[in-house]
Amino acid sequence: MATMPVISQAGQPDIVRDWFETPAGRAILDSEHALVAGALGSHPGLPWLWVAPGTAAAQVEGRGLRLTRCGSLLEGPMRCAAPLPLPSEAFGAVVLQHVVGGREDTLGLLDEATRVLAPGGHLWLLVLNPLTPYRWRWRGTGIASAEPLTWRRRMRDAGLAPDAVSNGVGPSWRVAPVSDVQNGPGLRAAYALRGQKRHLPLTPVRSRRVMPMPAAAPAA
Repeated sequence: MATMPVISQAGQPDIVRDWFETPAGRAILDSEHALVAGALGSHPGLPWLWVAPGTAAAQVEGRGLRLTRCGSLLEGPMRCAAPLPLPSEAFGAVVLQHVVGGREDTLGLLDEATRVLAPGGHLWLLVLNPLTPYRWRWRGTGIASAEPLTWRRRMRDAGLAPDAVSNGVGPSWRVAPVSDVQNGPGLRAAYALRGQKRHLPLTPVRSRRVMPMPAAAPAA
């Protein structure tokens, strides 16, 4: 029986960040930029939060906060760790781009990102694809990933409703950006999963007691 690939990038975030600064890693980030920009602009009435593994080659317009993961810290306009010094339910869109690891990841970015996401907002998770031939580009670095099923389960555990289909992004083998996005990860170097924070009532709604109907009078 085949086993699920192990998520090991969580314990070595500096290795992940350094690899994404190589030409092979940069090709993935460049391929994802249009998707990231569209995701961050999907809720224009609220600011966005974008956490990435390195310095962005291109900027994204709009009101938002961009942070870089450096080990157990996040750096940018502010320097912080978890829990994030950000208000709850304040961001309309959140993108976690290759910065979330496995369950041993003590930073807890997925849970914190869900906390700061507004009800009705979307969180986009971009991760490496364990089934792509491009994985040979990061072979020997200690970086690994998992299939979409594992990430959907983690997103549900965090309180999100993930989409049923992921989007494959990036090249399959050549070190060059690929602009188009496909349904399903396929053989692409990475894929994106979107989850929504559903609207919930502030207080539990008590169900109404059903009143029994009186028995009908017998016909004359």
